[in-house]
Amino acid sequence: MTTATVLLDSKDIQRAITRMAHEIIENYRGAEGLALIGIQTRGVFIARRLCSEIAQIEGIDKEKIPCGEMDINLYRDDWTRISHQPVVKPTEIPFEVNDRNILLVDDVLYTGRTIRAAMDALMDFGRPARIGLAVLVDRGHREFPIQPDYTGKKVETEYNQQVNVLLSEYDDSDQITLE
Repeated sequence: MTTATVLLDSKDIQRAITRMAHEIIENYRGAEGLALIGIQTRGVFIARRLCSEIAQIEGIDKEKIPCGEMDINLYRDDWTRISHQPVVKPTEIPFEVNDRNILLVDDVLYTGRTIRAAMDALMDFGRPARIGLAVLVDRGHREFPIQPDYTGKKVETEYNQQVNVLLSEYDDSDQITLE
């Protein structure tokens, strides 16, 4: 039986999101022209939290920061290894992608395959001016040359370990563990 180590509790997660929001605002010099796209499933909730935090810091209505969600399962190059029948969740990008600064948001960055697939999927919606990446946890072990622009926590892991992200919007609690 494996015991889980708590990496971040709910307060730590909120602090990480607040810090990331400040870094995003500093880098983009505000929220003008910025849109966030959360990668299904938990990346969607992190994107919404970041959107709310950015809006609060900037003193604007969160509706002024476009926020979408994307499912990338059919764009993955390894989906047949994961499942014979991938579960496809909604993709909703209710704003123009062309010439906009897009920030892709995910819960955990591991091999980079998900982000590569997300960039492929995004190109079907248009040509952004810039694509950035925000992740709550960066656990290393890349198979693609992809690095996050904004990271909540970097964690050294072994290949056989698992990072579990629980978010209250989906899991009824906020916690990140390493098993």
